[in-house]
Amino acid sequence: MILSILVSLCVTASDWPQWRGADMNGISPAEDVPSEWSARKNIVWKAEMPTWSGGTPVIYGDWIFLTSPSKPDPEPKRVEEPDPEPQQGRRRRRRGPSRNPGGHELFLLAYSRTDGAEKWRAVVDTGNELHRKHNNTSPSPVTDGKHVWIVTGTGQVAAYTVEGKRVWTFNLQDVYGDFGLNWGYASSPLLYEDKLIIQILHGMHTDLPSYVAAYDRLTGKRLWKQIRPTDAPRESPDAYTTPVVLTTGGKDQIVISGADNVTGHDPDTGEELWRSGGMNPDGSDFQRIVGSPVTADGIVYATSNKKPILAIRGGGTGDITTSHRVWSYEGPGAPDVPSSVTDGIHYYMVDDRGLVSCLDAKSGETIWGPERTAQGTVSSSLVLADDKLFILNENGVTTVVQAGPVYKLLATNELDGSYTLSSPAVAGNQIFIRTGNYLYCIGEG
Repeated sequence: MILSILVSLCVTASDWPQWRGADMNGISPAEDVPSEWSARKNIVWKAEMPTWSGGTPVIYGDWIFLTSPSKPDPEPKRVEEPDPEPQQGRRRRRRGPSRNPGGHELFLLAYSRTDGAEKWRAVVDTGNELHRKHNNTSPSPVTDGKHVWIVTGTGQVAAYTVEGKRVWTFNLQDVYGDFGLNWGYASSPLLYEDKLIIQILHGMHTDLPSYVAAYDRLTGKRLWKQIRPTDAPRESPDAYTTPVVLTTGGKDQIVISGADNVTGHDPDTGEELWRSGGMNPDGSDFQRIVGSPVTADGIVYATSNKKPILAIRGGGTGDITTSHRVWSYEGPGAPDVPSSVTDGIHYYMVDDRGLVSCLDAKSGETIWGPERTAQGTVSSSLVLADDKLFILNENGVTTVVQAGPVYKLLATNELDGSYTLSSPAVAGNQIFIRTGNYLYCIGEG
């Protein structure tokens, strides 16, 4: 048992195996993480990228995995496909490109953490599509150090060994019907024990139901699939969030945020255990949700389309909207796209304009902020490591702020200025930043 715990701690500190890190909360226990860098200072290595993507690098041992389209500015020809036979309701015509051999390729890329050398690349699918701030490689991969899994915006799900051999693959749209999100599919998969968990929350352009499904990570066999109902109007059923794990009462639950609700699910069956409303108090037609929830000390923190932010005591059964509400925030500085971070004491958030704030995680009271960071739009999510907040904007500029009850700006760091949507990853005492041009490994010395 002691050996198991030590190994787990080692993996957590040294690796960043899925989007938002080992615990899916944007926090790394790493120490001696650099605060200052530039295009010439504290750059261990940089590797050229095929083009930009919102997909975040994931790291395990000497392996780094990334997603990317094959070419910049992808605009494949859009074609109409005939409606196939509906499986669970009426389908609508796919609004994006067909998955055809002539489309731009969607890569899974592997790099060496030691020197940034490309080890291999695999074509997971073809047919890219531009959705304003993201494309069909926005979902980040996930790895356990032996295998790596990927979901693309075209619905292709695939498992590879870390050496690049494909183990299994299938397409969600072929099995369950076309995605119906207004801005394309962008949720990352969650690796939980032996399961790869995937959410599809949609409704703007389909009458098919939203669902959550789990697959055996080694075989791709479906273990369970649960419909996630909603009466959210128009675009509000759409969510670009990623599932997270909540531990409450000594048991784990899978938490899904979107479509006007936050829900808790049994990881063994997918059954919905509880549901909390309040994400769309005004009944807006356009309350689609982008930022993913985070959990700490049995509390789920869920952002919406700027307002409100909800803190919900997880657990219970049925409708817990009122009974489990800890606090609600509708003040300044609430984010739309960036996901927040909390250590259970402080709740940190950055809005899309780059204004950073700190709330009391238990009460929702403002401790400091909003404070201005580097000029520019922020779409990547907050990262907390070594008692520092890392805030990366779309110009590739990272503002480093001291974590804690007093606001203190530590550094503002510029790289190559290219289009940057991917969130930083922290592994060991290094930071990995993916801009539109390069993947950077940043470390002291």
